[in-house]
Amino acid sequence: MLHIMALPGIEERIAWAENQFSSCKELCFADSKLSELLRLFRGARTLSQSQMERCGIVEICRRCEMEGGGSCCGAGIEDRYDGWLLLVNLLLGVKLPRQRWKDDSCFFLGPEGCKLVARHAICINYLCKEVIDQVDAEQIARLREKEGEELELLFFICERVKKIVKECGTRKQKGR
Repeated sequence: MLHIMALPGIEERIAWAENQFSSCKELCFADSKLSELLRLFRGARTLSQSQMERCGIVEICRRCEMEGGGSCCGAGIEDRYDGWLLLVNLLLGVKLPRQRWKDDSCFFLGPEGCKLVARHAICINYLCKEVIDQVDAEQIARLREKEGEELELLFFICERVKKIVKECGTRKQKGR
C-alpha cells in the first residue's frame, strides 16, 4: 500500500483515497461498526452545523467570503487533509472536486461553502475574532460541545477505516 505522507499534492491524495474507496468500499460498507459510526457522525455533523446556523456563524462566514474579500478557508488549508480523511468523505457520499473554485481559496471550498462533510479539526474548531466578537459565548460553548462529538466520532471512523483498508490489502495479497 502506498504511504500517504509520501504524496506531495492534494490531487495525489484524492487519487489515493479514490483508489482505496474503489478497492475497499465493499468491506467498508459491510462493516456494521463502521456503518454505525458513519450514521452517528452524520447526526453529530448535522447538529453542529445547525448550531453554527442558529448562532449566526454561517452568515458571518458567508459575508466575509462574499463581501469581505476572503475567508479563513484560504489556499493551503487543503494541505492539512490526508488520504484517510478524504476516504471518509467518499464513504459519506462526497464527490471530491477536481479543481479549485478560486485560486486563493481552499481546494475544497465551493460557492456554497465547504464541499466536505468530514473536515479537519482546524476547519471544525477555528473561529476568527469577528465570530468571537459577534456571537454570544454561551452559544459558542454549545457549539464547542457539538463539535467535540463530531471530532470524537471522526477519530473513531478514521481508525476503523484504517483497520478495514489494512484488511483489504491483506486479502488482496493473499488473492482473495
